[in-house]
Amino acid sequence: MTFHEVQFPTRISIASSGGPERRTEVIILGSGHEERNTRWADSRHSYNAGYGVKTRNDLHDVIAFFEERRGRLHGFRWSDRTDNKSCPPQDTPSLTDQLLGAGDGTTAAFQLIKTYGGSFAPYARTIAKPVAGTVLVAFDGVAQTETTDFIVDPTTGIVTFVPGKEPSSGAQVTAGFEFDVPVRFDTDELKIDLTTFEAGQIQNIPVVEIRL
Repeated sequence: MTFHEVQFPTRISIASSGGPERRTEVIILGSGHEERNTRWADSRHSYNAGYGVKTRNDLHDVIAFFEERRGRLHGFRWSDRTDNKSCPPQDTPSLTDQLLGAGDGTTAAFQLIKTYGGSFAPYARTIAKPVAGTVLVAFDGVAQTETTDFIVDPTTGIVTFVPGKEPSSGAQVTAGFEFDVPVRFDTDELKIDLTTFEAGQIQNIPVVEIRL
């Protein structure tokens, strides 16, 4: 699978529709009780970029982006403006937003994650596409400096502490960041009808999250 480290035009994605999907099996027993089982460990996000297309110039940009991705062939970055930060979308990321793990004095690499929920069944989502330059890292609340104390791979979301800077045993490693969703087009064909577009018809441009 190939992935292009380029972001879909944000002026279009900001007005899109979509969100997370779960896959749950529900079996109704003869007694009327239910047995429920999740088939996916992780949710999968999908979007319709067509809701953000307002002008023919927008359509032109989407067509160019679609052609360069060769339809469904290449993945790309998508900014989900309802969920693109380690904190609520209208807040500013801070050093202690997300707990990545605890140090042991030797482990140097930590995966960025975002945890949803709390007391009942918290869900930890792997963040593989952080936005470069936005990642803040601390251990035990003490800010660390990028390049001096750690480096971030924006293509994997892995934070690596430089030799000699590994978190000490028991130290809480936390982070704050902005991130994109890795996606692809969910079609190899764009059906565009300009005769109705000017009257306000929404184009169907499906986009779906991919596993990396």
